[in-house]
Amino acid sequence: MNMTNDEYRDYAKRHAPRSHAARNMARAFLVGGLICCLGQLLLNLYAAAGLDGESAATAVSVTLVLLGALLTGLGLYDRIAKFAGAGTLVPITGFANSVVSPALEFKTEGFITGTAAKMFVIAGPVIVYGISASAVYGLILCLI
Repeated sequence: MNMTNDEYRDYAKRHAPRSHAARNMARAFLVGGLICCLGQLLLNLYAAAGLDGESAATAVSVTLVLLGALLTGLGLYDRIAKFAGAGTLVPITGFANSVVSPALEFKTEGFITGTAAKMFVIAGPVIVYGISASAVYGLILCLI
């Protein structure tokens, strides 16, 4: 089958799956926004319960990490992520998912060599570079 470049481009356009970028962005925005709204609701509830601002913010972070880990363990976070795409990656719940998912995947290899060793496969580099960058930025700030 001999085709010119233009014929091949037309053939590829006809057979390529249609892009669902607008739908995917709307879903990511909706679910990411709902997670953030849940965080704000929790912050308001913790503040109404008598926690000061910093303690309430810490409690919200812990609650969202716990919720993300729990949903991952129950297999629900993957379903939400399949629907929402990047909307579940950005908030703090995505961090919890990135820690729990590898731990669950390798649990058959044992507690030490499976779960504990693989827990930070995805999140570990993010933590290391985040801490390293903050140390470098802090040093630069001290020098300036």
